[in-house]
Amino acid sequence: MEQMIPLCNSADLVNGGRAVPFDIVYAGQTCRAFAIRYQGQVHAYLNRCTHVAMEMDYQPDRFFDDTGRWLMCATHGATYQPDTGACSGGPCRGGLVKIDLSEGDGVVHWHTAYNLKPLEF
Repeated sequence: MEQMIPLCNSADLVNGGRAVPFDIVYAGQTCRAFAIRYQGQVHAYLNRCTHVAMEMDYQPDRFFDDTGRWLMCATHGATYQPDTGACSGGPCRGGLVKIDLSEGDGVVHWHTAYNLKPLEF
C-alpha cells in the first residue's frame, strides 16, 4: 500500500537550485535520494548514477550542470533529463530511478512503492 511521506516545504525547492536529500530503502538497501524543482515541477530520483552505482552530486545537494538544463554525475559526466531522469549524454546506461512526488498546501511528499520504503529507526 502506497504512503505519502512529507519531505520538505515547497519553498525549499527552487528551479535549478539545490536539491533536498533524503534516505530511503530501495530494494532492501538504504540509499540516498534527492528532490529537485525543474520548470516549476518537483521531481525525485535515487542518488545513483547508472554508469557506476555511486552518488552523483558534485557538491552536497548540487546536481544541475552550469546551464541548469541537465542533472550531471560529477564522477564521469553522465547527464540526465531533470524531468524524466532519462539519460541524455555521457556514459549512462538507462535512466535514473524516479521516485513519485506530490505537492500541495506548501508541502512536497514522496510516495512509497513496492521497492521504495521509508527508512525505519
